Amino acid sequence: MRGPRPEDFETNPSTPITGQPTPTYPAGARKKGVGVRTWLVLCSRGQAQTTEVGKHAIMRRTGLPARDLRILDPLLSYPSTVLGRERAIVINLEHIKAIITAQEVLLLNSKDPSVAPFIDELQRRILCHYRATKPKEEENYEGETRMSMDQAQGGGDGTPLLFGEQGDEAKKDAKQSLENQDGSKVLPFEFVALEACLEAASSSLESEVRDELEHLLDDDEDMAEMYLTEKLAQKLENSSASSMNESDTVEVDLPEGDEDDRHAPDFLNLLPSTVLI
Repeated sequence: MRGPRPEDFETNPSTPITGQPTPTYPAGARKKGVGVRTWLVLCSRGQAQTTEVGKHAIMRRTGLPARDLRILDPLLSYPSTVLGRERAIVINLEHIKAIITAQEVLLLNSKDPSVAPFIDELQRRILCHYRATKPKEEENYEGETRMSMDQAQGGGDGTPLLFGEQGDEAKKDAKQSLENQDGSKVLPFEFVALEACLEAASSSLESEVRDELEHLLDDDEDMAEMYLTEKLAQKLENSSASSMNESDTVEVDLPEGDEDDRHAPDFLNLLPSTVLI
């Protein structure tokens, strides 16, 4: 009786079959989990959530290419940058590394203690933006829904046309309420987040400059070295005084002919008396 063939058994793909060569993998093959980072996600409602996702998931989520994500890599050194792309804004300012979309903000280094105050302020602004826009939007949506139900129950030949016109008006009113509520213009979500990032980076730079100035003011030697105008005036004064002293001690050299005439009488005294008649 013929026995079962080896291919009839279910084998573990990771376990090599006896008699076959052990599979080898390329040296540069990426291991699972490489590129996964911890992100703090702030939604448009102001709610925060920590998630661990890979680079490709972030690319699909934000529409950013890989070269833009490298700017946020903490292991690489890139200058301060703000990039505007089709679906996202990339922020790399001082200690702030974030991605802003139309509905959420993704922060990369949320565990950094210096970022904690910025996160609190960003969350507060997002929550204020949500409260300023969402209730009015929900009210318009509920009114539009109620109106559509009334039109559906009323019936009639002119109902579809009337419903379409009033629906367009309701949508237009809802859009205007988001842009201008209580006489004040409300910024879009992405600009609220961008404004918070820029102000936080400016505050950080201001703090660094203030600390550096305090350090200079406390060091008398460094402050003395910085008085360039005073040092230049002192140098010019010393140079002028030195020139005047040199002019007082200058010796006037006599011509060679005058010096020979001065020694002429002595030469005549040495001649024999017989020569002088």
